[in-house]
Amino acid sequence: MKAMILKDKVKPGTKMAELFYEDIEVPKPGPNEVLIRLITAAINRRDVFIRLGLYPNIQVPSIIGSDGAGIIVELGEEVKGFNLGDEVVINPTINWGDNPVVHGPSFSVLGLPLDGTYSQYIKIPSENVFPKPRNLSWEETAAIPLAGITAYRAIVSKGKVKKGDSVIIPGIGGGVATFALQIAVAKGANVFVTSSSDEKLEKAIKLGAAGGINYRSEDWVKKLKVMSGGADLSVDSIGGETFNELISLANPGSRIVSLGATLGPVSNLVMPRIFMKQLTIMGTMMGNPGEFAAMLKLYECNNLKPSLDIVYPLEEVDLAHKRMYDGKQFGKIILNIPS
Repeated sequence: MKAMILKDKVKPGTKMAELFYEDIEVPKPGPNEVLIRLITAAINRRDVFIRLGLYPNIQVPSIIGSDGAGIIVELGEEVKGFNLGDEVVINPTINWGDNPVVHGPSFSVLGLPLDGTYSQYIKIPSENVFPKPRNLSWEETAAIPLAGITAYRAIVSKGKVKKGDSVIIPGIGGGVATFALQIAVAKGANVFVTSSSDEKLEKAIKLGAAGGINYRSEDWVKKLKVMSGGADLSVDSIGGETFNELISLANPGSRIVSLGATLGPVSNLVMPRIFMKQLTIMGTMMGNPGEFAAMLKLYECNNLKPSLDIVYPLEEVDLAHKRMYDGKQFGKIILNIPS
């Protein structure tokens, strides 16, 4: 089978490690595993960070990629509930564990250390396989897994979003942010977004955002507070000074959910602003199997369509990663897998 192989590590942050498009053996599913012929995959910032050497415990050689959808072509022993030819999507949360509140010690994300979706075939535990939503195309289905489960847990399970809540999502355009926008709107919230791109703000409003503001504009925090009435819930994947700005925007008694730190650590954090406002600050990462199933059901029952940016063939993954690295995307970047 064809696969994109990561063979080398690089000094963190210096350059992207090369991926090699090669022929390798098709994996054989073991007990309670299935073999899937992948039709589509999608990229995440995690993939770019791995190539940049900015991710912990990088192992080589590896096949990266956390998002994928395809057709079951082989069943391992003891697999129940699936048949050959089933159209499925993969939950990239590996070994969540028994506690729905927090992942266990064996938890990992598909695509390192377990081989991921940048390949024609993948073997995967059957517990990580779910039926493809009937309302979605193959490209839309591949877009869902990592960003969808992360956003669902942040908005619904952690954020406890309610109808009429004012929700602020900074840095709209990436996968998790666009999923968070769609999920919050589906739950009846009023969502406000930020971006450095007026074009991305316009796209967010078309997706259902109540408003947006360019964070390069003067006094944007004050303007956003007036526009939104302050935040009852904020979902932050950026970190850095953005986190301080979300504290300024937070209404008393509101919630902030942190799921990433693209800009690094928070400096000059004034702690009294947190406890004087009675804020609840939570961290989240990925999600449990029940949340993955609930997220798929939300998209199918509400006929929601993930926001797609552009589709590349697998062999042009370098172009896909550069587009994400440059921050040009709005929604998910998809990879078509050759048959």
